Amino acid sequence: MSTRAVTIWTFIVTSLAVFMVSLDNLVVTTALPVIKADLGASLQGLEWTVNAYTLTFAVLLLTGAALGDRFGRKRMFLAGLALFTLGSALAALAPSIEALIAARALQGVGGAIVTPLTLTILSAAVPPARRGLALGIWGGVSGLAVALGPVVGGAVVEGLSWQWIFWINVPFGVVLLPIAWRRLTESTGPNRSLDLPGLGFASIGLLGIVWGLVRGNEHGWTSLGVAGPIVAGMVLLGAFVWWELRTPEPMVPMRFFRKRAFSAANVTSLLMSFGMFGSIFLLAQFFQVVQGYSPLEAGLRTLPWTAMPILVAPIAGMLSDRIGARPLVVAGMALMAAGLAWIAAVTSPTVAYGSLVPAFVMAGVGMSLYFAPIANLVLSTVLRKEEGKASGVNNTVREVGGVFGVAVLASVFSAVGGYASPQLFADGMTAAVWVGAIAVAIAGVAAVAIPPRQDVVPDSVSLLERPEGGRTDGPAASADAAVACEPDAAA
Repeated sequence: MSTRAVTIWTFIVTSLAVFMVSLDNLVVTTALPVIKADLGASLQGLEWTVNAYTLTFAVLLLTGAALGDRFGRKRMFLAGLALFTLGSALAALAPSIEALIAARALQGVGGAIVTPLTLTILSAAVPPARRGLALGIWGGVSGLAVALGPVVGGAVVEGLSWQWIFWINVPFGVVLLPIAWRRLTESTGPNRSLDLPGLGFASIGLLGIVWGLVRGNEHGWTSLGVAGPIVAGMVLLGAFVWWELRTPEPMVPMRFFRKRAFSAANVTSLLMSFGMFGSIFLLAQFFQVVQGYSPLEAGLRTLPWTAMPILVAPIAGMLSDRIGARPLVVAGMALMAAGLAWIAAVTSPTVAYGSLVPAFVMAGVGMSLYFAPIANLVLSTVLRKEEGKASGVNNTVREVGGVFGVAVLASVFSAVGGYASPQLFADGMTAAVWVGAIAVAIAGVAAVAIPPRQDVVPDSVSLLERPEGGRTDGPAASADAAVACEPDAAA
């Protein structure tokens, strides 16, 4: 195949794969009441229907990227896609809530392998000068899945049955697997060894933290079963950092974090996900619990927010190639924080939908200005052969931020309000969304620390290897040349 054909097929395969995984992230939420009635599930069982996917997905993102570097990115992408498809079929066939939870966990394992590798495989197939545009379209496809998740879930549950929210993944996977096998090219990471101690420290440490977070509201944040795993997880992540600083072939080179661009991007990702996912979690319930809309009607009403990436993300990705990530991400976080503050300020049990639409649009545009530029920035700070590791780190940070945001904002909601009456729900949601707005505003402050585009150059990359369009003159270029002579220097 020609280089152009390889690029086109790679884009098609990775975009469809991320669409499938992203769609399944939200589509199940609208089916929970029906699943409860059909399988006789308890509230705890319903929570784990969501959390089993979140837990395995967040914990194994770094592992998925590392396995791709070791055994081949195409090979592990195919394995992850097969696991996700199998998990979807098993979820549709589940005869009990326990079987459904196990199938959801298997989906999470597959999704954790597929997601970081879609970025790595796509980035490797696209010329550096066009990477921002490609990642922008990729982000738009992912945004389309997020936007359609609640709508598709509501329509499928109302028109067919809850099992079909999982069956719809199966034809995607069955068609995509042979195409990916034939059309994708194989690649590996910078070394073929597998950092088993690092893998163990990171996986078990993240498992402890995420396990504690998803159980905090149910068991109390100070209980031994919640605080214990979180503290143990933090200790193990500390051991992970200690090990990675000493091993000759680390799973996550700690020098990544000596780069201001990489560190600022990940702090921004953590806080953005914290505020965004925690707020959307409550807002989706507000339309159903307080205002009495059906799942489909509630999903349609969130489209002014969730559909924005379809329109804006490709433009943001293209602009990030020209002006860099910082102005786009700072503007995006400001818009999202303002949108969340607007929602918190006007929320009441009888608030008119028209009063919320401008806030939804602001938050949606802000979210769209974040995704592609951050992905482009994270990948541009490392060598091409290390992009799998960088992508895994950023995806993990974002997922953990989302889990933490849902847990903390749900706790704020419970402390101030509750489900006993529409007014109590509105009171709790108002307080929680204000916390989300503050978190996103702090994310904007963190984004200010992102250096200008001409300063974002990977370690040990010579000026001749600079991405097309990068600036090669002036003080920044001189500084970069110095860095190029010192592979372990801080950027």
